Amino acid sequence: MTEIVDNPYGMDALWRQGDYVARGTLVVLLIMSVGSWYIIVSKLLQQIRLMRQARAATKIPPGQAFAPEAFKESRDANPFRFIAEIGAQAVLDHERVIDQVDLHTWVTIAIQRAAEGIQSRLQGGLAFLATVGSTAPFVGLFGTVWGIYHALTAIGIAGQASIDKVAGPVGEALIMTAFGLAVAVPAVLGYNWLVRRNKLAMEQVRSFAAETHALLMSRARTGAHARGIANVGRVSHGNVC
Repeated sequence: MTEIVDNPYGMDALWRQGDYVARGTLVVLLIMSVGSWYIIVSKLLQQIRLMRQARAATKIPPGQAFAPEAFKESRDANPFRFIAEIGAQAVLDHERVIDQVDLHTWVTIAIQRAAEGIQSRLQGGLAFLATVGSTAPFVGLFGTVWGIYHALTAIGIAGQASIDKVAGPVGEALIMTAFGLAVAVPAVLGYNWLVRRNKLAMEQVRSFAAETHALLMSRARTGAHARGIANVGRVSHGNVC
């Protein structure tokens, strides 16, 4: 039978023998890692849902863009339904506004604000990924410096640079470096990937917004205002995607 020998320089030893600074550094890196993966997964699911809603929105006939049943499959959080409602409501609101602003400008501003709100929701959390990607290596480097400091202290106390005196602190320093890189690399890759997917998603949103604007202007010119918006219901700004 092979005898199992505990590694005196492993992770368990690092946590048990490390001081509050080393443990605090590990906890900070763990929080960064968990937060990064949570944002990556949640934003990916959000983008997948938005892409699916974009494909569904393109199948809606132009004449039914403001019908209550057009978005019946996703009434609670559909950014395309949100844009359609905001644009149609802007047409109705313009009737109560002094004619200092023409209808085209009024509707354009309303739809643009709706699209910007959706973009803001898509970008939420990406700043955290960027922060983690840029700071995690330095947090790991701080742990590295602290481990080397312990190694030098052990050498000074022992009076000799024996391997058993410096193996623990130097191993702690290397582990901290590896942890910093392991946290930073997924955050940087996830940030770049999500930013690219956000651009593709916003292209779909802006395309639908432009089509909605053109349809509203066409209806306004023919006198067919989007009165049916009252039957559709309003999507709140905090739940657009």
